[in-house]
Amino acid sequence: MKEFWSYFLGQGDTVEFENFSLTHLLMILSGVLVIYIIYLCRNRIAQYRFEPQLRYLLAFALIFSEMSYYWRLIAIPSLGPNPIDHLPISVCGWAVIFCSYMVVGKSQTLFDISYFWLLSGSLFALLTPTVITYTGPTRFRFYQFWLEHLLGYVAIFYMIFVHKMRPTIKSAAKSYIALLVLAVIAYSTNQMLGPGANYLFMARPEATPSVLDILPPNFVLRIAVMVSVITLMFGLAYLPWYLKDRKAKKSLPTPATSK
Repeated sequence: MKEFWSYFLGQGDTVEFENFSLTHLLMILSGVLVIYIIYLCRNRIAQYRFEPQLRYLLAFALIFSEMSYYWRLIAIPSLGPNPIDHLPISVCGWAVIFCSYMVVGKSQTLFDISYFWLLSGSLFALLTPTVITYTGPTRFRFYQFWLEHLLGYVAIFYMIFVHKMRPTIKSAAKSYIALLVLAVIAYSTNQMLGPGANYLFMARPEATPSVLDILPPNFVLRIAVMVSVITLMFGLAYLPWYLKDRKAKKSLPTPATSK
């Protein structure tokens, strides 16, 4: 039994997960399916007697998925559970925490931050999940990663479809400022810890292939490109709502001019 848990909670020495493989696509499609079901059942869920309990269950799952990452490190010493290497300085991690409190308290502020963080930053983690390269479907880390990342999107779209929340231009500004604060913390931490630290991938590309490999190694250029891409992603995340508002404004009757 001990050997089983060591294997299940550990990681391999060779590549066990490949980007854009069938397994990769199936995990993303599973998240899309859950969100689609929520959309289809949005009115029933909103009127459901135990709807608050559904949100509490979702919040619990979000917190569990985040905390189990650290529990796994403590359980398997060979993974090197060094607190310095695993500080809670990540967009994905904080988005999950924000989402858990968001669904419990129906917080518009936490929705604003989480919406743009997930659709602008965490999206890249889904496209190239480099952190699970050595942990395939037979490992706990594989399921923990997908549960943590996909549940954030489920929470966001749950609040959109069931509780009619939506972002605004002010939401984007609020989320952008929060991201800048986290970036400053990450940069300061990287500087204090030295060459080994790479929080928010600001210092260098990761060893495993990812979309971040296109970033230049020069620090100034790297940050400039990251800021440009994130700004563009924020705009794309807000674009559907802008188009919706524009269409609604055009459909309003034109006031009759008095003679």
